[in-house]
Amino acid sequence: MPPRGKKPRTYDPARIRAAVTAQFAHVGRAVGELGPEQLERPSGLGDWSVAELAAHIAWIADSLAGGLARPPAAVVELSAVEWPFATASLAGKISEAAREALTGAPLPELYSRAAARMAGALAAHSGDRVLDLWIGDMTLADFLVTRTVELVVHTDDLNRAAGLDIPIERQALAACTRLLADALALKAPGGSVEVRVPPFAVVQCIEGPRHTRGTPPNVVETDPLTWIRLATGRTGWAAALDEAHVRASGERADLSALLPLMS
Repeated sequence: MPPRGKKPRTYDPARIRAAVTAQFAHVGRAVGELGPEQLERPSGLGDWSVAELAAHIAWIADSLAGGLARPPAAVVELSAVEWPFATASLAGKISEAAREALTGAPLPELYSRAAARMAGALAAHSGDRVLDLWIGDMTLADFLVTRTVELVVHTDDLNRAAGLDIPIERQALAACTRLLADALALKAPGGSVEVRVPPFAVVQCIEGPRHTRGTPPNVVETDPLTWIRLATGRTGWAAALDEAHVRASGERADLSALLPLMS
Protein backbone atom coordinates (compact mmCIF):
# COMPACT_ATOMS: atom_id res chain seq x y z
CA MET A 1 0.00 0.00 0.00
CA PRO A 2 1.19 3.57 -0.64
CA PRO A 3 1.98 5.84 2.30
CA ARG A 4 -1.16 7.16 4.00
CA GLY A 5 -2.75 10.00 2.09
CA LYS A 6 -0.91 9.26 -1.14
CA LYS A 7 -2.32 7.62 -4.21
CA PRO A 8 -0.35 4.79 -5.84
CA ARG A 9 1.78 5.91 -8.75
CA THR A 10 0.38 4.97 -12.12
CA TYR A 11 2.35 3.77 -15.13
CA ASP A 12 1.49 3.76 -18.81
CA PRO A 13 0.84 0.07 -19.53
CA ALA A 14 1.78 0.25 -23.20
CA ARG A 15 5.08 1.97 -22.46
CA ILE A 16 5.93 -0.50 -19.71
CA ARG A 17 5.23 -3.46 -21.99
CA ALA A 18 7.35 -1.95 -24.73
CA ALA A 19 10.17 -1.17 -22.29
CA VAL A 20 10.22 -4.69 -20.85
CA THR A 21 10.24 -6.26 -24.31
CA ALA A 22 12.96 -3.92 -25.60
CA GLN A 23 15.20 -4.32 -22.55
CA PHE A 24 15.00 -8.10 -22.72
CA ALA A 25 15.95 -7.91 -26.40
CA HIS A 26 18.98 -5.72 -25.60
CA VAL A 27 20.19 -8.26 -23.06
CA GLY A 28 19.53 -11.20 -25.37
CA ARG A 29 21.64 -9.72 -28.15
CA ALA A 30 24.54 -9.04 -25.79
CA VAL A 31 24.39 -12.46 -24.15
CA GLY A 32 24.47 -14.13 -27.57
CA GLU A 33 27.89 -12.55 -28.18
CA LEU A 34 29.50 -13.51 -24.87
CA GLY A 35 32.55 -15.73 -25.07
CA PRO A 36 33.37 -18.67 -22.76
CA GLU A 37 35.74 -16.59 -20.64
CA GLN A 38 33.13 -13.91 -20.02
CA LEU A 39 30.47 -16.50 -19.17
CA GLU A 40 32.71 -18.05 -16.55
CA ARG A 41 33.43 -14.78 -14.73
CA PRO A 42 31.87 -14.22 -11.31
CA SER A 43 28.72 -12.13 -11.55
CA GLY A 44 29.22 -10.39 -8.22
CA LEU A 45 25.93 -11.90 -7.01
CA GLY A 46 26.74 -14.63 -4.52
CA ASP A 47 28.27 -17.63 -6.25
CA TRP A 48 26.55 -17.05 -9.59
CA SER A 49 28.68 -16.94 -12.71
CA VAL A 50 27.86 -14.56 -15.55
CA ALA A 51 26.30 -17.54 -17.35
CA GLU A 52 24.00 -18.20 -14.38
CA LEU A 53 23.05 -14.53 -14.19
CA ALA A 54 22.25 -14.57 -17.90
CA ALA A 55 20.14 -17.69 -17.44
CA HIS A 56 18.28 -15.97 -14.61
CA ILE A 57 17.41 -13.05 -16.89
CA ALA A 58 16.04 -15.47 -19.49
CA TRP A 59 14.02 -17.11 -16.71
CA ILE A 60 12.52 -13.70 -15.80
CA ALA A 61 10.84 -13.51 -19.21
CA ASP A 62 9.97 -17.19 -19.36
CA SER A 63 8.41 -17.18 -15.90
CA LEU A 64 6.23 -14.22 -16.90
CA ALA A 65 4.88 -16.28 -19.77
CA GLY A 66 4.49 -19.24 -17.42
CA GLY A 67 2.49 -17.17 -14.98
CA LEU A 68 0.14 -16.08 -17.73
CA ALA A 69 -0.29 -19.70 -18.86
CA ARG A 70 -1.67 -20.69 -15.45
CA PRO A 71 -5.32 -20.08 -14.51
CA PRO A 72 -5.79 -16.54 -13.17
CA ALA A 73 -5.82 -15.90 -9.45
CA ALA A 74 -8.95 -14.45 -7.89
CA VAL A 75 -7.60 -11.79 -5.53
CA VAL A 76 -4.66 -9.39 -5.71
CA GLU A 77 -2.29 -10.00 -2.79
CA LEU A 78 0.62 -7.74 -3.66
CA SER A 79 1.05 -4.33 -5.29
CA ALA A 80 4.08 -3.24 -7.28
CA VAL A 81 5.40 -0.99 -4.50
CA GLU A 82 5.20 -3.84 -1.96
CA TRP A 83 7.03 -6.28 -4.23
CA PRO A 84 10.62 -5.25 -3.29
CA PHE A 85 10.03 -6.34 0.31
CA ALA A 86 8.69 -9.76 -0.65
CA THR A 87 11.61 -10.96 -2.77
CA ALA A 88 14.13 -12.02 -0.11
CA SER A 89 12.25 -15.15 0.93
CA LEU A 90 12.38 -16.50 -2.64
CA ALA A 91 16.12 -16.06 -3.28
CA GLY A 92 16.94 -19.76 -2.98
CA LYS A 93 14.03 -20.89 -5.13
CA ILE A 94 14.86 -18.34 -7.83
CA SER A 95 18.56 -19.32 -7.82
CA GLU A 96 17.62 -22.96 -8.28
CA ALA A 97 15.31 -22.09 -11.18
CA ALA A 98 18.11 -20.15 -12.89
CA ARG A 99 20.50 -23.09 -12.65
CA GLU A 100 17.86 -25.46 -14.00
CA ALA A 101 17.26 -23.11 -16.93
CA LEU A 102 20.96 -23.09 -17.78
CA THR A 103 21.08 -26.89 -18.04
CA GLY A 104 18.06 -26.98 -20.35
CA ALA A 105 19.47 -25.32 -23.49
CA PRO A 106 22.24 -23.01 -24.74
CA LEU A 107 21.74 -19.38 -23.71
CA PRO A 108 20.83 -18.06 -27.20
CA GLU A 109 18.12 -20.70 -27.42
CA LEU A 110 16.85 -19.85 -23.93
CA TYR A 111 16.54 -16.19 -24.91
CA SER A 112 14.88 -16.87 -28.25
CA ARG A 113 12.33 -19.19 -26.68
CA ALA A 114 11.64 -16.88 -23.73
CA ALA A 115 11.20 -13.84 -25.98
CA ALA A 116 8.71 -15.66 -28.18
CA ARG A 117 6.75 -17.01 -25.20
CA MET A 118 6.65 -13.61 -23.50
CA ALA A 119 5.53 -11.80 -26.65
CA GLY A 120 2.72 -14.28 -27.26
CA ALA A 121 1.56 -14.20 -23.66
CA LEU A 122 1.54 -10.41 -23.43
CA ALA A 123 -0.41 -10.09 -26.66
CA ALA A 124 -3.13 -12.35 -25.25
CA HIS A 125 -3.73 -10.66 -21.88
CA SER A 126 -4.72 -7.28 -20.50
CA GLY A 127 -3.12 -5.53 -17.55
CA ASP A 128 -5.90 -6.40 -15.10
CA ARG A 129 -5.21 -10.14 -15.41
CA VAL A 130 -4.24 -11.44 -11.92
CA LEU A 131 -1.24 -13.76 -12.00
CA ASP A 132 -0.79 -16.70 -9.65
CA LEU A 133 2.83 -16.13 -8.58
CA TRP A 134 5.29 -17.56 -6.06
CA ILE A 135 5.74 -14.16 -4.49
CA GLY A 136 2.03 -13.35 -4.20
CA ASP A 137 -0.75 -12.80 -6.69
CA MET A 138 -0.38 -9.57 -8.69
CA THR A 139 -2.00 -7.87 -11.64
CA LEU A 140 -0.10 -8.21 -14.89
CA ALA A 141 0.25 -4.41 -15.07
CA ASP A 142 1.93 -4.25 -11.65
CA PHE A 143 4.07 -7.30 -12.27
CA LEU A 144 5.40 -5.80 -15.50
CA VAL A 145 6.56 -2.73 -13.58
CA THR A 146 8.54 -5.05 -11.29
CA ARG A 147 10.09 -6.64 -14.40
CA THR A 148 11.64 -3.28 -15.23
CA VAL A 149 13.44 -3.46 -11.88
CA GLU A 150 14.69 -6.98 -12.53
CA LEU A 151 15.83 -6.16 -16.06
CA VAL A 152 17.47 -2.82 -15.31
CA VAL A 153 19.26 -4.08 -12.20
CA HIS A 154 20.55 -7.21 -13.92
CA THR A 155 21.51 -5.35 -17.09
CA ASP A 156 23.70 -3.18 -14.87
CA ASP A 157 25.05 -6.32 -13.16
CA LEU A 158 25.95 -7.86 -16.52
CA ASN A 159 27.60 -4.69 -17.75
CA ARG A 160 29.89 -4.57 -14.72
CA ALA A 161 30.62 -8.30 -14.49
CA ALA A 162 31.22 -9.01 -18.18
CA GLY A 163 32.59 -5.66 -19.31
CA LEU A 164 29.59 -4.90 -21.51
CA ASP A 165 27.73 -1.76 -22.48
CA ILE A 166 24.16 -3.01 -22.84
CA PRO A 167 21.85 -0.02 -23.29
CA ILE A 168 19.08 0.60 -20.76
CA GLU A 169 15.71 1.71 -22.08
CA ARG A 170 14.78 5.13 -20.70
CA GLN A 171 11.23 4.04 -19.84
CA ALA A 172 12.52 0.95 -18.04
CA LEU A 173 15.03 3.04 -16.10
CA ALA A 174 12.33 5.54 -15.18
CA ALA A 175 9.90 2.89 -13.93
CA CYS A 176 12.61 1.08 -11.98
CA THR A 177 13.77 4.32 -10.34
CA ARG A 178 10.25 5.39 -9.41
CA LEU A 179 9.21 2.04 -8.00
CA LEU A 180 12.25 1.85 -5.75
CA ALA A 181 11.81 5.47 -4.64
CA ASP A 182 8.17 4.78 -3.76
CA ALA A 183 9.27 1.67 -1.88
CA LEU A 184 11.54 3.85 0.26
CA ALA A 185 8.62 6.15 1.05
CA LEU A 186 6.55 3.11 1.98
CA LYS A 187 9.27 1.72 4.23
CA ALA A 188 9.90 5.02 6.02
CA PRO A 189 6.76 7.17 5.69
CA GLY A 190 7.00 10.81 6.59
CA GLY A 191 7.90 14.19 5.18
CA SER A 192 11.12 15.32 6.82
CA VAL A 193 13.50 14.21 4.05
CA GLU A 194 13.15 14.80 0.33
CA VAL A 195 14.84 12.25 -1.91
CA ARG A 196 15.45 13.44 -5.45
CA VAL A 197 16.48 11.19 -8.33
CA PRO A 198 16.32 13.47 -11.35
CA PRO A 199 14.84 13.35 -13.84
CA PHE A 200 12.52 10.56 -12.72
CA ALA A 201 11.50 10.71 -9.07
CA VAL A 202 11.04 12.88 -5.99
CA VAL A 203 9.66 11.39 -2.78
CA GLN A 204 9.40 12.45 0.83
CA CYS A 205 10.13 10.04 3.64
CA ILE A 206 11.10 9.62 7.31
CA GLU A 207 9.03 10.90 10.21
CA GLY A 208 9.73 14.38 11.52
CA PRO A 209 8.95 18.01 10.70
CA ARG A 210 7.23 18.19 7.34
CA HIS A 211 8.55 20.54 4.69
CA THR A 212 5.88 22.76 3.11
CA ARG A 213 7.62 25.47 1.04
CA GLY A 214 11.03 26.65 -0.13
CA THR A 215 14.15 24.49 -0.01
CA PRO A 216 13.68 21.43 2.23
CA PRO A 217 16.07 21.29 5.22
CA ASN A 218 16.92 17.63 4.54
CA VAL A 219 17.65 16.61 0.96
CA VAL A 220 19.21 13.55 -0.65
CA GLU A 221 19.96 13.72 -4.37
CA THR A 222 21.54 11.18 -6.68
CA ASP A 223 21.37 9.86 -10.24
CA PRO A 224 19.12 6.94 -11.27
CA LEU A 225 21.78 4.22 -11.52
CA THR A 226 23.36 5.15 -8.20
CA TRP A 227 19.92 5.14 -6.57
CA ILE A 228 19.15 1.72 -8.04
CA ARG A 229 22.49 0.35 -6.85
CA LEU A 230 21.89 1.74 -3.36
CA ALA A 231 18.34 0.38 -3.21
CA THR A 232 19.44 -3.11 -4.28
CA GLY A 233 22.65 -3.36 -2.28
CA ARG A 234 25.06 -3.06 -5.20
CA THR A 235 26.78 -0.14 -3.52
CA GLY A 236 26.82 1.19 0.02
CA TRP A 237 25.68 4.54 1.37
CA ALA A 238 29.10 5.54 2.72
CA ALA A 239 30.87 4.64 -0.54
CA ALA A 240 28.35 6.58 -2.63
CA LEU A 241 28.85 9.64 -0.41
CA ASP A 242 32.64 9.35 -0.50
CA GLU A 243 32.62 9.10 -4.29
CA ALA A 244 30.25 12.10 -4.55
CA HIS A 245 27.57 10.03 -6.26
CA VAL A 246 25.15 11.12 -3.53
CA ARG A 247 24.63 14.61 -2.14
CA ALA A 248 23.02 14.71 1.30
CA SER A 249 22.28 17.85 3.33
CA GLY A 250 20.55 18.17 6.70
CA GLU A 251 20.82 16.24 9.95
CA ARG A 252 18.14 13.74 8.90
CA ALA A 253 19.50 13.13 5.40
CA ASP A 254 21.09 9.79 6.16
CA LEU A 255 19.48 6.78 4.49
CA SER A 256 22.07 4.23 5.58
CA ALA A 257 19.73 2.53 8.08
CA LEU A 258 17.03 2.12 5.40
CA LEU A 259 19.15 0.69 2.57
CA PRO A 260 19.20 -1.60 0.76
CA LEU A 261 15.48 -2.00 0.17
CA MET A 262 16.09 -5.35 -1.54
CA SER A 263 19.11 -7.43 -2.44
